Amino acid sequence: MTILLLTIAAYLFGAVPFGLLVARSRGVDIRKQGSGNIGATNVFRVIGKGWGIFTLVLDALKGFIPAFFFPMLGNLADPIYGVLFGFAAIIGHTFPVYLKFKGGKGVATSAGMLLGVAPVAMGIGLFFFVITVVISRYVSLASIVAAIAVAITVWFEGDKVMIVKVVLTVMAILIVWLHRANIKRLLNGTENRFGKRKETSV
Repeated sequence: MTILLLTIAAYLFGAVPFGLLVARSRGVDIRKQGSGNIGATNVFRVIGKGWGIFTLVLDALKGFIPAFFFPMLGNLADPIYGVLFGFAAIIGHTFPVYLKFKGGKGVATSAGMLLGVAPVAMGIGLFFFVITVVISRYVSLASIVAAIAVAITVWFEGDKVMIVKVVLTVMAILIVWLHRANIKRLLNGTENRFGKRKETSV
């Protein structure tokens, strides 16, 4: 029962639309501006750098807190529980019950979850994210590359049990799938670079 309650709590926490709330505090409905996405990238572009970073931190905490602290609340030592609660938060962010299951793409929340359960993989994913953004200026491409890098990295971490590796791989696949529209635009050469209008990602 404790595990079920913590999983539900993680989903509901992850479903809190911080990007929407931050933008609304500035008098903007972020769903009607820019890409229409409630994530940090759209807030960054529409509201400003500071608010975008603030949203990024909040979205990351949605993944980190359930993954790192929730197992402590339930006295659950097995690392799979951190992954379970963190993944529930990612699902909440991506399919929030508060917004009719239309949320963000889960990149920041996934990064927060990884920081809590697989910091090495998170660091490698962040490295590839930054390098890809610097070279290409595509946040969407950077998110996809980082997700793939994480999925590959966890399979080489000897301290991770099989179920953890599988779940983190599924998480990466979910992120890539959520960027399918971006992938089409990248292939067509119509995806917008970071800093320009209509950028879509996090």
